[in-house]
Amino acid sequence: MALLRRTGYVNLSLGRCLEGHVNVVRLVELYGTPEQRRAFAQTLKSGILAGIWVTDGTPPVIIRQENGHYRLTGVKGFASGVKQVSLALITATNPQGHSIMLLAPTTEADRRRPGPGTLTGMQASGTGGYDFTDVIIPPDHLLGSTGDYLRQPEFSAGAWRGSAVALGAMDRLVDLFRQELLERGRAANPHQLYRIGEALILQKTAAMWVEQAAKAAYAPRMKPDDVVATVNLARLAVERAALELITIVQRSLGLSAFVKGKAVEQVMRDLMTYLRQPAPDEALTDAAAWFLDHDWPEDGL
Repeated sequence: MALLRRTGYVNLSLGRCLEGHVNVVRLVELYGTPEQRRAFAQTLKSGILAGIWVTDGTPPVIIRQENGHYRLTGVKGFASGVKQVSLALITATNPQGHSIMLLAPTTEADRRRPGPGTLTGMQASGTGGYDFTDVIIPPDHLLGSTGDYLRQPEFSAGAWRGSAVALGAMDRLVDLFRQELLERGRAANPHQLYRIGEALILQKTAAMWVEQAAKAAYAPRMKPDDVVATVNLARLAVERAALELITIVQRSLGLSAFVKGKAVEQVMRDLMTYLRQPAPDEALTDAAAWFLDHDWPEDGL
């Protein structure tokens, strides 16, 4: 948690790539065979960056068995760090329509494709596409069983890592906010002090939620549905706090917060893009439905 938070402070794009790398390590740990875990650990010792690319491009990635191996066709889009990642955990659909995870090499430059377009923020994450057509995968690179990627609670619980990275960006934004007010000689203004106080409350609130979510994700006695609901609430609490913080900083610093190229503008632009995670409404209503007739799982932590 501390590593992800600190990396998000330094650079959100770097934090995104590190979070993806850690996600791959976690999934191999959970679903890999002992031989796969040992082989993957050895690969990581060479210093490679792993990535997790699960969003399909056009056409989607399909996997078919062929002569004792597996052949892929299709493209993955929204591939973070497409020029830096050497090994990607991807999902592919088999002829029966089931999704399976696998580890695939991603070092061929001529397979790289343009991304979805120029994003408002997070441009340094190097998001692009990768064409896996005719890539041959040995059987021992298939990970787990069909449907494991979406298996709960891990599928939702892993969101705590992204929240930790976002929290790091909030830390940076608060520091830049305070620094600029001090440099302008405006920090003693009562209205600015009010906003600083509000910003600190949001920062600490997000930090407590991230810690709660991280503990829930690894709590051995907590029910899976408790884990999912807790992490979903944490994810949305951090998003809400971050967006409120951005509004406070913009109101306090005025037009200087919108000068492209300034550190404060860069952090806010990246953070607003980073926070756009899928299905926020569903995550909130599912968590609310669970806690409607279940108590908060304090004992599980």
